[in-house]
Order: sequence, then structure tokens, then C-alpha cells
Amino acid sequence: MKRSRKLLAWIIGVPATLLIVLVSALVIALSLFNWNKLKPTINAQASTAIGRPFAINGNLGVQWMRDAQSQGWRAWVPWPHIVAQDISVANPTWTKQPQFAHLDALRFSLSPLDLLQHRVRIPTLQLVNPSVDLERDAQGRANWTFDLPQSSTPSAWTVDLGAIGFDAGQIALDDATGRVKIAAHIEPLQQAIPYDQIVAQAAAEARTQAVSSAGRGADKTVGKEDEQGQPEDAAARRSSYQFAWTAKGSYQGASLDGSGKIGAVLALQQSNQPFPLQAKLRIGDTHIALVGTLTDPIHLGALNLRLWLAGSSMAKLYPILGVTLPDTPPYATRGRLTATLGRKGSQFGYHGFRARVGGSDLAGDVDYVTGGARPKLSGKVQATLLRFADLAPLVGGGGSSTTAPPPATSDRVLPTQSFRTDRWKAMDADVTFSAGRIEHGPSLPIQSLSTHLVMDDGALALDPLRFGVAGGQVNGMLRLDGGAAPMRGTLKLGVRQLRIEQLSQSFAAMRTSLGEINGDAALDARGNSVASLLGTASGQLKLLMDNGAISRNLLEMAGLNVGNIVLGKLFGDKTVKIDCAASDLVAQDGLFRTRLLVFDTQDALIDVKGTVNFANEKMDLDVTPHTKGFRVLSLRSPLYVRGTFKQPDVGVHTGPLLARGAGAVALGVFAAPAAALLALVAPSHGTGDANTCTTILQQMSTPARR
Repeated sequence: MKRSRKLLAWIIGVPATLLIVLVSALVIALSLFNWNKLKPTINAQASTAIGRPFAINGNLGVQWMRDAQSQGWRAWVPWPHIVAQDISVANPTWTKQPQFAHLDALRFSLSPLDLLQHRVRIPTLQLVNPSVDLERDAQGRANWTFDLPQSSTPSAWTVDLGAIGFDAGQIALDDATGRVKIAAHIEPLQQAIPYDQIVAQAAAEARTQAVSSAGRGADKTVGKEDEQGQPEDAAARRSSYQFAWTAKGSYQGASLDGSGKIGAVLALQQSNQPFPLQAKLRIGDTHIALVGTLTDPIHLGALNLRLWLAGSSMAKLYPILGVTLPDTPPYATRGRLTATLGRKGSQFGYHGFRARVGGSDLAGDVDYVTGGARPKLSGKVQATLLRFADLAPLVGGGGSSTTAPPPATSDRVLPTQSFRTDRWKAMDADVTFSAGRIEHGPSLPIQSLSTHLVMDDGALALDPLRFGVAGGQVNGMLRLDGGAAPMRGTLKLGVRQLRIEQLSQSFAAMRTSLGEINGDAALDARGNSVASLLGTASGQLKLLMDNGAISRNLLEMAGLNVGNIVLGKLFGDKTVKIDCAASDLVAQDGLFRTRLLVFDTQDALIDVKGTVNFANEKMDLDVTPHTKGFRVLSLRSPLYVRGTFKQPDVGVHTGPLLARGAGAVALGVFAAPAAALLALVAPSHGTGDANTCTTILQQMSTPARR
């Protein structure tokens, strides 16, 4: 038995000893091997693989050491630690710079056991003083696209890269297609800076920039951080910034400069190791600041940033973010930006944001999704305070919404600035908007607003569109098809129970009026400006006003010069009380014709007939007063209104005087339109009494006697 045991031990031990000796000899041989002899082979194979010259110009060395992260018997297996110095990758021949990239050194360790499974596993790849030149010409050729060899069969080898370590370096980008030219430099900090310290610093700087861009009040709206709504995870708070970067150049023709800080190691696969990011950018007059983390960078599946934006108009974010936003007054905003990026589509979220736009305070949540036929913006936006003047650029009322300023010596009164429909097809949208408190001027008492905005393939719809105005309601819809040339529009509005005494708080006579306004509008139009839309409008406009008052001061304040002149010729400078004003206008291609337009006052019934042409801004109206008795002799002569909106011509018709009492006889000629307007009559607020227009409309709807 002893001899058999010795024989068995010899059979097992000798091969094991030989294996150990062979492995040891192999390790010694590899340690003493001159790896520089492999450089020609490595350079040639790498150059063939990437389709351009690759070279290890310096020393290539290998050191063998045990891996501290391995456990068990694997911890005894030595790993090769490879150091390649002075590495260069050439550019294609069409580029401006000769080199695509240069590294002072490249360091990494390789798992030898994984090679047995055709797996190249590199836990960390360290880049020493990298210098990268990125170029794309006007033809769209990019030097970061490599001509890799094509194979019909998949490779048996896989590459597993855990993380990338950074060092000081520089990156240059010259993109003729995107009109971007940037030079960035990266250098190590003297000491690491904790994550929370960078967050606090970025928030303070954003508050200062918010006030500089959007004025006083912006710091209260967007400056105070809501920590409850924006938590970071524990791993993010443990991270630190170890490198600083600066950048200068231009973007889309605007100057660019920026600075920021980053971490030292970018974990490509471990989601529990966030890579800290911080940036402060200025592009033209747009300021962008962000601070947060990036994990899973191969898929960019966990981008989590605090984002601050500020500038003169949100429309200027389009070339930067690719998101179509309206022209706005100066703004500042902050919120939480998250992103999940993929090859077939990406999703961005800007949640818990607060914004100061002009004098308005906004808040909400929006999402931006790519990958479909067009990107899509969706979400909810609420205005805690909406200054109605801030909406003017959205509807063509401000110069910032135009493609070109109007002519200085234009004879037109209506706005001729063009809507920017060229961007409407860039994305779709589905956004609900509401404003509970509205700050308005004395002549436009809008109290609330809510709408559902949908943009689909260049067609914009606001449906429903609701306003609370002067104690009443305006309900309707607006559709604009920006994909049509010219743009086509449809407007439907219903106005109910607008209180006259609330319409103009600055006009004392109006505050004593107790009536209301009701009306309906249905118009179709085409054109790319307010002037062209009204100049092609077709449809119908109906309006009733009872127990109102009107004066030359009120008309002058409203900019109605024509009415101001007519009122002065009829009544002088006094305020005129109107028992009922009724209008029924029919439009065809911008020509509005009066089916019925009457004003019933204490002294007379005033009948207006004719046309108003919004296409050429000309008028052709006859104003006929039907005097009630002998009290106002001057009302016995009719007037004419000719000329243009800008230069009206108002005069007295020559000819025989009107017969006394003719107004009462003339009422019956309005039978059809008057009967149609009776549907707008509604009980007055709080009383149940009939609208005062009821009597006169009933009289008008009675057919005239022959």
C-alpha cells in the first residue's frame, strides 16, 4: 500500500509540479520579453482595423501583478498591466488637422482568465493627457466615423470595458454642418470638491443670472430650490469633482464660452457609480447651467441633472435644444432634467420646473420624446401669475415674434409680422395650459385662461380655448395649419355675459353701466400674419351689448379713431348711453358686410350699413341716425365713412333731411338678422330680468309694413 500511494502521489505531483514550473517560466519569459518588438504588428493590425494610421511611438511595456479585486484562487493569477506611451491616431486626408487623437500614455490591466473564454475584460482604461480633434465638413464627412472592416460572421470575441479614467487634456470640435466650433481644455483640480458644495454654488450663480436675464422677481420664482422635489441618491452625494474644464468658440453663429467640473472615472457599466457633471454655458445671450450625475453612459440611461436656463427669448433655444418654443419676453427657469437615450429614440423629462417669463410665473412638468415621425413635447403647465402682456409675441403683437420688422412707413394698421410656421413641423406637441391669476391692463380684464394645445405635423390647435373675462366667459377653439401655404386658420368663439362695468376700470362712465355683452364668431381664413388672416376671413360675427356707455375718450383709448370721429360728429364730446348695440356681420374673403349694425340710444336709433374691407383696410359705410323727436336736430343728417383705417374720411351726406320718425318705420327691414340675434339674449346676472336688447330685437324682427 505504501508503494502504491507513493506511485499515485508521484503520478499526480509530477505533472502539477511541471505545470507550475512551466507557468512560472512563462511568466518570467513574458516579464523579460521585449514587447516593443510587437509594436509593428500591433500598429499594422490596428491601422487596418480602423482604416487610418495608428501608431505606438513610445515604449510598450507589460508588468505582471495580482489583481486586488479578485478572490479565492483567482487572486493568485497575475494580470498583465500594459502601458503604451505616445500613441497617435491620424485623421483622414480631408481634415484640417493631421491627427485625430494623441495620448501621452494609455494604461490598463487585462484579465488573463477571461481570454480563455474569448472575452477581453479591462476593468479601467486610463487616458493620460488626451488630445482629440473632432471635425465634420460641409459634406457631412465626420472624422469620428471609422471605416471598420465588414464581416459576414460575428466575432467570437467580446470586449468588456468597465470604466474610463481621465487626465488633463484638450478636445477641439469643428463642425461645419452644425456650425459649431469649440476648443475645450481639461485640467485636474488642486483638490477634490464634494458634490453638495458644487450644487450649492451652481444654485447661487443661477439665482444671480436669473435676475440679470429676467429682472427682479426671477430670483424668488426660480432661485429657491425645492429639495423635497429634487432628491439625489446617496451615491451621488458621495461623489466628488476632480477635474475642471473650460471651453470657447461659437455655436450657430453665436459666441460660446463655458466652464465646469467633472469626475475622474466614468463607469461605463456600473449604475451605482455616478459620474458627476457640472457646466455653465453662455451661447449668445442664452445662459445654461447644469449640475448632476450620469450613470450607465453606454446607454445614457440615467442622466439626472438640475438645469437652469435664462435668456432674452425661449425661441432662441431651438438651435440649441432642437425644441420648438414660442417667442417670449426675457425668461429664467430651473427644474430637474432626466434623460433616457437610445438608438431608436430618446426621452427627456423637465419636471418640477418653475419659470419667470417677463412678469409671469409658470410651473409644470413636460416630456420630450424622439424616435417617431417627429419629436413630441407633452405635459402640463400652470401659471400662478400670468401677465397678459407677455402673451403678445405669441400672437404677433411683438417684434420678437416676427421674421422681419414691419416697414417704418407702412400705411397698414393691422400687424403684418409673419408667424414662424417654418418651425411648426419640427415637432408635435400635446400640452395643457391653465392660468388661475392673470395680471392685465385696464382695457383687457382677462381673469383666467385654460387651453389644450395640440400640434401635429405643422397644424396647431387650441381646443378648447377658454377665457374668464370681465365676469363672463369666452369659450371656443382656434386652429392654424402651418403646413399649408399660405397658412389656414379657423376660429370659433362664444362670448357670454361679459359685464360692461368690468370692461374698463379706468373709464368712470363704463363703471356705472350695468349691462353685458354676448356674441358668437365663426371665421375661416388663410395667411401668415394677423393682417393677412383678417384680409382673407370668411364667416359670421354676431354681437349684442346692452346698457352700455361710450365716449370719445374711450374710443381713443381703444385706438378706434374712426368711431371717435363718428361719435364726435353725432353727439359731440359727451358720453352716450347705449340701451342696446346689435351687430350681425357676414364676411367673405376679408370683406365684412353689415347685415345688421344698430345702436339704440336715448336720442336716436343709429343704423350703420356698408362694408369694411380688411384686405385693403378700406371702409365704405353709411351712418344713418333715426331721431327720436326734436331733441337733437344735428342727428337728422346721415354720415358717410370712407378712406382707410389709418386715414379715415368721415363727412355729412348732402341731400334731403330724413323724415321725422322714419326710424320707427325702418325697423322692420332688419327682420331676419334681428331674429337670429335673439338667440344671444340671456337673463342678466343675479336678477333673472330679460336683457334690455330683447325689446328692440323683437321690434326689428317684426316684418315691415308695406
